[in-house]
This record gives sequence, structure tokens and C-alpha cells, in this order.
Amino acid sequence: MAARTKKLINQPEHILQDMLEGFAAAYPDIVRLTDTGLIVRRQPKAEGKVGLMIGNGSGHEPAMIGLVGPGLFDVNVPGEIFAAPGPDRILEGIKEADRGAGVLVCVSHHAGDLMNAEMALELCAMEGMDNVEMVVLYDDISSAPKGQEPERRGTAGLFFTWKMLGAYAEQEGVTLAQCKTMAESIRDNTRTLAVAMTPGTNPVSGEVMFSLPDDEIEIGMGVHGEVGQGRRKFVSADDTIDAMLPPIIEDLPFVAGDDVLVFLNNSGSLTQMELFILNRRVAQLLEEANINVYKTYIGPYATTQEMAGFALSLCRVDDMLKALWDAPAIGANVRVVQP
Repeated sequence: MAARTKKLINQPEHILQDMLEGFAAAYPDIVRLTDTGLIVRRQPKAEGKVGLMIGNGSGHEPAMIGLVGPGLFDVNVPGEIFAAPGPDRILEGIKEADRGAGVLVCVSHHAGDLMNAEMALELCAMEGMDNVEMVVLYDDISSAPKGQEPERRGTAGLFFTWKMLGAYAEQEGVTLAQCKTMAESIRDNTRTLAVAMTPGTNPVSGEVMFSLPDDEIEIGMGVHGEVGQGRRKFVSADDTIDAMLPPIIEDLPFVAGDDVLVFLNNSGSLTQMELFILNRRVAQLLEEANINVYKTYIGPYATTQEMAGFALSLCRVDDMLKALWDAPAIGANVRVVQP
């Protein structure tokens, strides 16, 4: 299947600013676009609470602009298309997120994101800002073997961390160190595996990000088209989940009696029909394994333009994490309102 190279944009060099202006105009009750291109909460978090910020390359919307708001991130620093923002911009985001109890810089593990965040923390130190911490998140089991988890990429399963960490940081008296520990705990209980069927295209260059024969899929492909576990013949929805879910379960491992959150992330152009059919098989296999599904979330979080594919993520949760998952959150892409 041919990639879609026609994009409804204006000048390629203005894509980021045009998108951010349109996004802010759509959700003025939730976010504000600063003069320097940051997405921040319309109503800042109360003083004395830990600030949460993240920088990321654009082109994966709704990540991360759609996760700014109450119960979520305080600040997002959008980079150019598929490029992490620079250290100076991350520093600006840290200052914007500071509410007096420190700032946790969240990093989805990719080389550029990590390098620039580390440099930003060095700038913080030079300016005497000592109440800033960084947490590096990863979840993709295809990108490094078991036992080398810190080498893994950050992918769709980080959605669990963003939602529950955001709720945790809203609580009175929670410290920066406690927020970092919470983020690491959620990360360490999360596993993800993705599949790609057709590519997306770079909206600036028009370049097709990868190629696959019509009768093949790739298991484990990253959000930028990084090579996964290998190609295999295109099969049914049930057979696809049968190939993906067991490695996820075995990697943690998830065991009988566990309570889990399930997330099926739409990588771009999959239909809701397909995602529901896939989830049907996920639910069947988890029931057979006596693993209890607490809640399921289906939809787009981290996309790669019009890529056809999805990521399947599981997160083991206890009563505290269940409460954080259910806690109120208001973002463009996430709205949880307690009755």
C-alpha cells in the first residue's frame, strides 16, 4: 500500500508553529501557547506542588501537547518534527513548570531526548537551580533484551506513567523525590510491543519512513520507523495478538492474579473497528491467563503521522495506582472526570 505523501499544510518550515497555534485555539480552556512556543496549563498548578515537564519531537500528536492540563503535565516543550527540543528550550520549560516544590523532567528514552535533557540539567546547575530531577522512561521490549531494560526505547506504554504520575503530583505534600520514585515504579511495571503495517511520511521532507511489502508486517517497530524484532507475513487480528501478547506477559512477567491496565495505541491510521477486534483477543488471552483487566484505554496517544499499526501495552497496578488512574485529569487528549 502506498504511503500518503499529500499533507494539508502551508509552508513546511511553518508546520510546528501553525500546528501549535491551531491546537491552542482549539483548547483555550486547557492550555496556553507561550510567545516562545511552549504549551502550558491555562490554570497553573497551585504553588508548593511538584511541576512536571517534558520535551519531545513533534509529529507524534496528540503526544505530548494533548497531555498538558490538570492531572497531567504542566509544560510541554515541543521540538521540530521528529527532533528533540534543545537544552535552552528545555531549561525554559523547567522554569515555566516550577511551582516552588521542584520540577521533574520526564524523558521518553531516545538518544536526542536524553542528551538534550541532560544538558538542560547542566544549565540548571550553572544557574543554581538545584531542585530539578530527571526521570528516564522506557517500555519497548523489542528494543533491548530482558535484563537490559534501561537500554529500551520509550514508546506508547509511557502513557500509563504520564496519567498516574500527573495525578500523583497533584496531591498535597508530595515531594520531587517521591514523584521520581512513582514514575520509576510505574515504568518498571509496564511493557509494550508494537506492530507496523504501512509507513508514515515525514511532513517536512515528504520522505517515506520505511517500506514493507503488502503481505508483511513488522513486529516491534519504533515510533520513528526503527527496526523491530523482524518481519513476518500479514495474518489475522487474532493471530497478530497471539504473537504479541505472550512476549509481553513473559517479559515482566505478569502472572495469574495480577491486575493490569491495557492500552492499545493507534499509531496513526488504524480504525476503531480494528482496535476493538484486536482488544477482543487481548481480553480473551488475559482471561485465560487469569490476569485481571482493571481498565482498558483504546485510542491515539503517540502516533507517527499516518502509519498503520498499533502498540499493545500492559501495566501492573495495585490499589494506589488504580486510584491514580481514575483520578481527575483534563487534557486535550485525556479527560477523566470523577462522578
